[in-house]
Amino acid sequence: MKYKDVVIAGAGPVGLTLAIVLGQLGVKVLLADKRPSLGKLPKMERCNARTMENFRRLGLADRIRAAGLDNDMPMDVFICVESIARTPALVCHEYPSVNELKSSYRDVRDGTTAAEPYQLISQYTLEPLLRDVAESIPGVDVRFESEIVDFEQDDDTVLTTIRSADGSEHVVTSSYLVGCDGGGSTVRQKLGFELEGESRLEMRQALFRSKNLLDRIPIGIGRHYHIADSTNSFMIVQDDKEHFSFHATVDSDEEMAPLFEKIVGFPFDYETLYVGRWQQRLMLADHYRSGRVFLAGDSAHLVIPTGGLGMNTGHADAVDLGWKLAAVIRGWGGQGLLDSYEPERRQIAERNIAASRKATVARNKWRRLWRPEIVDSTPEGERIRHDLKAVAEVEHRWSNDLYGIELGYVYSDSPITSYDPDLERGEDDLSFVYEPSIEPGARLPHVWLADGRPIQDDLGWEFTLIATGGIDDAEAAGFVDAFARLGVPFRVYRPESEDAVAAYGTGLLLVRPDLHIVWRGASAPEDALAVARLVTGQRVAV
Repeated sequence: MKYKDVVIAGAGPVGLTLAIVLGQLGVKVLLADKRPSLGKLPKMERCNARTMENFRRLGLADRIRAAGLDNDMPMDVFICVESIARTPALVCHEYPSVNELKSSYRDVRDGTTAAEPYQLISQYTLEPLLRDVAESIPGVDVRFESEIVDFEQDDDTVLTTIRSADGSEHVVTSSYLVGCDGGGSTVRQKLGFELEGESRLEMRQALFRSKNLLDRIPIGIGRHYHIADSTNSFMIVQDDKEHFSFHATVDSDEEMAPLFEKIVGFPFDYETLYVGRWQQRLMLADHYRSGRVFLAGDSAHLVIPTGGLGMNTGHADAVDLGWKLAAVIRGWGGQGLLDSYEPERRQIAERNIAASRKATVARNKWRRLWRPEIVDSTPEGERIRHDLKAVAEVEHRWSNDLYGIELGYVYSDSPITSYDPDLERGEDDLSFVYEPSIEPGARLPHVWLADGRPIQDDLGWEFTLIATGGIDDAEAAGFVDAFARLGVPFRVYRPESEDAVAAYGTGLLLVRPDLHIVWRGASAPEDALAVARLVTGQRVAV
């Protein structure tokens, strides 16, 4: 097989996203997956706002929305007593549809929203879409029934042994290998890295199909239906509104279908497509990299689905690692870029695991209040319902209101970011509320341009110096010269946007290809070349 720049193990959403990022940046990729074809289970259900911003930059947001859940459907979350047929629901947390969010975002001018709202889309829908995109990119080779069984590396290359379905093996030479091969990652095991953390509930998941169930639910249409019962039951509406994943803590697969019928609470037609066990885990790999081999996604971290952070954390791994690998392979990125991957992304995975833990603990607070008498029309039943509702009204929101976790993460100890020495950098307080920041390391806050487009649409996969508030050309000249000397793609950008001045202030922001801020100043730095070398990985921080 011909030489590849990067070999990727695992064609899930993370591996496919990494292949697309690399392919669009001109990198030759082999994506190998041991499965005969893509999976049929929903697994993930949501691309969060930050993920959809990234997909927009890759030209995929509209396509993903068209394939996903009806953009006019409300995103309400219900907690029910006994069944979804019992009215009214004990708790209903109302959330707007995607189209309602898009409309409301147009009126927000202070950077507190994303350029794109989230999108509900099942993994079995997203994966084929991403596969088709990846396969359409010249230089990207996607192969199933191709299992990575071993590899070895030296200072210059990685030799990866791949086993085909017929048992034959061949070796692929590449510059880098990335393991996106899930919680049981072969790549991680071969590296000798360990997943450390905790296991929580063991649950069973079932996938059911019913054409008319959703429209018949008397308490209303939404995305999540939680049942206050002894088995932690909850139902998730999948993107075509005909498939329903159902989770519960029961002792056998055979109990799932009768329990599903019980929590629906009225006669309906359905078919069972899958039943199996899964373990809730909150775990983090002790390392993300060894030499030319990297981990991303579930191979590096396992996050309980509560809060929907698992795939989205892996997606951000892929975007971060993708532009850095491409920069190094294309010759303008220094090795410091690759050195920054683990300290940046492992920090965020640890944060997201903590957020998922917080949401899980909060959900368990109301679940622990369940008693069998909750269904009774008695003072005791009324008291139990009242107490459980009061707790759930507050605590269950931690599972769904994670805007600050999704958008507010900051690379606070990155070796390729120039921090303000006069700015005290405290510990992340795990805020679930998003507050826009132009602190180095933060995601560039979204603002609207004068023509109605988000600023992200004007920013490419190069380094960009954003100048606002009348900063003249002389202030940018040092950076122009510095990046030119280093041979790094670079531009000066003056946004036509009153919102940008309000959100960013007057001055200069240096933004890297994934739109994280790496330097800021009211005027040009004394040594623009030193800053440019730092942020492009051509010099490590002292």
